Amino acid sequence: MTTLLTGATGFVGSSVARVLLARGHQLRLLARPNSNRGNLAGLDAALVEGDLTDPASLASACAGCRFLFHVAADYRLWVPDPAAMLRANVDGTVFLLRAAHAAGVERIVYCSSVAALGLTGDGTPADETTPVHPDKIAGIYKQSKYRAEQAVLALIRDEAVPAIIVNPSTPIGPRDIKPTPTGKMIRDAAAGKMPAYVDTGLNVAHVDDVAEGHALALEHGRIGEKYILGGDDLLLRDIFALAAAAAGRAPPRITLPIAPLIPLALLCEGLARLGIEPLVTRDTLAMARKKMFFSSNKARHELGYAPRPAAAAIADAVAWFGLARQAA
Repeated sequence: MTTLLTGATGFVGSSVARVLLARGHQLRLLARPNSNRGNLAGLDAALVEGDLTDPASLASACAGCRFLFHVAADYRLWVPDPAAMLRANVDGTVFLLRAAHAAGVERIVYCSSVAALGLTGDGTPADETTPVHPDKIAGIYKQSKYRAEQAVLALIRDEAVPAIIVNPSTPIGPRDIKPTPTGKMIRDAAAGKMPAYVDTGLNVAHVDDVAEGHALALEHGRIGEKYILGGDDLLLRDIFALAAAAAGRAPPRITLPIAPLIPLALLCEGLARLGIEPLVTRDTLAMARKKMFFSSNKARHELGYAPRPAAAAIADAVAWFGLARQAA
């Protein structure tokens, strides 16, 4: 069985590739011509070049495939050109799923994000049914994932595209080569470069468990359903404390209020126009105002999803970044 996977050069996708190979899938990996292919080393898979914004390349990649895992996405919390992110994450998803459907692909697993879901607002975990308020979605990345998920749901409803949606929370672990925004925070905390934090929270999952959840969604998921692939709900201070402990460092202890950081965010956004990556933006501060806690009960019950403790994910990430404390 030939299975097409997008995003294998990236963080989550590289883990999905390894899970699928272990299950006996014959993999075809779609990669952009200029992508960093370090995460593909050692993988027994065929490589085809293409781009999510090039429908012709997608039709060729889908030909003869039985299954599709669409994991590729532009994951950045700030971009100089929001339209480019929307083209990749929204238009590219539509192009790919239509190409797969036209090619006769039997089942599709689309990797969305909890960024596309609603939040409760009171700190209790949200689930797949929590209402979303589109006008309150902060940041272009979250907006792109919400729009892409809505487009996939429309394809399922209107064009009978056989897709299942998974919503990873905050994956952490090895092979975070860019790194992702969360991976960078873990790396900086482990390196002693994160002296302070804001009072927020995230749902943290090991990237390998998230990858396993993708395979379980193909095997047991229901067409048209969404499944949160998460782990433990943790305050940001506790995430940083675990990262620091794994590296043998003292944790950051300074809590920063959000409102006084807005002028700094404005300054960082101005410098970003000169090509300097922003340390903080107004969008990231808006995201931090709510704790992003989620329940994976649906995936546990329907898919058999069983994530390990988040502390293991953080320890594995610190080790992969080469910052783990050496045993005595």
